[in-house]
Amino acid sequence: MKTKPTFEIENNCGFEIVAGVDEAGRGPLCGPVVAAAVIFPNRDIEIPVVIRDSKQMTAYMRATAYDWITQNTIWAVAECTPTEIDEMNILQASLTAMKRAIQKLSCAPQFCLIDGNKLPIDLDGIAVVKGDAKSLSIAAASILAKETRDKIMHELATKFPMYGWDKNAGYPTAEHLQAIDKYGINEHYRKSYKPIKERMNKNETTQD
Repeated sequence: MKTKPTFEIENNCGFEIVAGVDEAGRGPLCGPVVAAAVIFPNRDIEIPVVIRDSKQMTAYMRATAYDWITQNTIWAVAECTPTEIDEMNILQASLTAMKRAIQKLSCAPQFCLIDGNKLPIDLDGIAVVKGDAKSLSIAAASILAKETRDKIMHELATKFPMYGWDKNAGYPTAEHLQAIDKYGINEHYRKSYKPIKERMNKNETTQD
């Protein structure tokens, strides 16, 4: 049974201006990690689209929800690049992208609901495990983050069609790994990730 998120956490936290925050792209081998922050200015609003954990939605449902969310909420997206991910690790990069998204909001939130079990440094809020299944604000952020990242990967796929990023979104599918072995590693890959690091080390050993 699919869980339906609500505004219960937002309404009970004691603040009016509450931002839900989530990220997309921790697992892929390439591309940025993208975070989104969403504030519903009116939580009594009737929502005519499905908003839930983006992983539980079809592409059409996400696209429809994306259009409604971006037209009816205060929102922002931000990212950390593959280089930043390699420099600070994926957890810290995810938290950094979240904080950047919050800072980009046109209205500063009084309180933040962060999906997961960790908060970015110096942030007033709470971490909500499986937050995208509980909070409508976090669920909306999960949709914006995923849609934005998917668009980025589709754009990159037009420049590097051999990797199939428009279909695999950078995740380590068998076909993707075969393409990496055939065409090599470029600047969009996360060099600290095990499958990429192993291939780089193997190439260095072969060259030696």
